Amino acid sequence: MPVIYLIRHAQASFGSRDYDKLSEQGEQQAVLLGKALAARGVRPDLVVSGSMSRHLMTAQLALAAAGLEGQAEVDVGFDEFDHEQVILAHKPAYRRRAVMLADLARTGNPHRAFQEMFSAATERWMREDDGYTETFQAFAERVEAAVQRTAGSLGKGGTAVVFTSGGPISSVVSRILTDGGDGLWLKLSPLTINTAITKVLAGLSGLTVVSHNEHGHLDGTGMISYR
Repeated sequence: MPVIYLIRHAQASFGSRDYDKLSEQGEQQAVLLGKALAARGVRPDLVVSGSMSRHLMTAQLALAAAGLEGQAEVDVGFDEFDHEQVILAHKPAYRRRAVMLADLARTGNPHRAFQEMFSAATERWMREDDGYTETFQAFAERVEAAVQRTAGSLGKGGTAVVFTSGGPISSVVSRILTDGGDGLWLKLSPLTINTAITKVLAGLSGLTVVSHNEHGHLDGTGMISYR
């Protein structure tokens, strides 16, 4: 039966002006991920990546650490949603980054305050269409189409490794577990760990989640992260 491993990118540069690049810790996570894939005997017939730098760099480092040759095929269907647009639709004043940073700093716990604000922003995105180039429904549908494309590209017993983000992975899992629904997305997305592995089987009856958010390769390393 075809297998798809959905892998969240390694830690990006949260808090910097260029979020879309791996942090030093992220680079280390990607290497550990690659070694874990090799230890599990994962030999992909197909490697796919979203188009974002954090996806592509995670793929490059992990494949090299796993001793696998070749490059990932890019499928923009696996790209993360535009988190900046989602935040601005919720808090237009945050168009000025300094305003957002000042608001978060005043709370005394900027990381927690950001997560609370971001959760409210994503809830708004799920409910409303105004202010977004891509609605939540459009996002979920493009991700679903991307995973179906991947499944359709695999022969009997084939294996695909996909490097993507927490949002797309959570969307895939939510739709599989709730028979096409998005109700679990808000709960799953914030808890997706960097370089965590989600295993999906593609059978005649559709997709099945075998495991979700596996991150044993990071246990004991002190490198578990969510952003």
